[in-house]
Amino acid sequence: METLYHQTNKQIQEVQSHMGRLETTDRQSVHLLENELQARIDQIFNQLERLEMLASKEPPNRRQNAKLRVDQLKYDVQHLQTALRNFQHRRYAREAQEREREELMSRSFTTNDADTSIPIDETLQFSSSLQNAHRGMDDLLGSGSSILNGLRDQRSTLKGTHKKMLDVANMLGLSNTVMRLIEKRASQDKFIMMAGMLATCFVMFLVVKYLS
Repeated sequence: METLYHQTNKQIQEVQSHMGRLETTDRQSVHLLENELQARIDQIFNQLERLEMLASKEPPNRRQNAKLRVDQLKYDVQHLQTALRNFQHRRYAREAQEREREELMSRSFTTNDADTSIPIDETLQFSSSLQNAHRGMDDLLGSGSSILNGLRDQRSTLKGTHKKMLDVANMLGLSNTVMRLIEKRASQDKFIMMAGMLATCFVMFLVVKYLS
């Protein structure tokens, strides 16, 4: 198990280092890099499934620690998956805006009456402002989606970690007072996470309503 664990951890670090190349890769090659990163992430997920099986077969005195280490790797790769999807979302939006801009620039403006002519500069300025608003909304939605996904991932990880902590505590024979403190802290973290999710959704609603 140790060999596979260190191999998976190394692969996660390699994906993290390659993520920085997304912003600097040219348009013709960026989708190839995205496909490569996605393939590596899928491979890591497959290896994590094997690690979970191996961790469940560890001796009882090492099983809890092994599962916690696997959960940490899973948490890291889930964040990498979310970051890659957000980048792809921004790239698709940016390419769509560039296509719209090219279509607008190639469109011919003809008028029959000088009094009813459309000032091209004002039209382009309005289009640019509209695209900036759309870009800002897309970035905000992408960030909000990333935050919500991160919160959901953290909730799942915290729930699993909390259960394992309780199991370990039972094994170690901790006092009931310590157990109650752990449960109280877990409940507080849950309310904080829910409040953060509600606040994010409210801000996104206000922005969408304002821009529309």
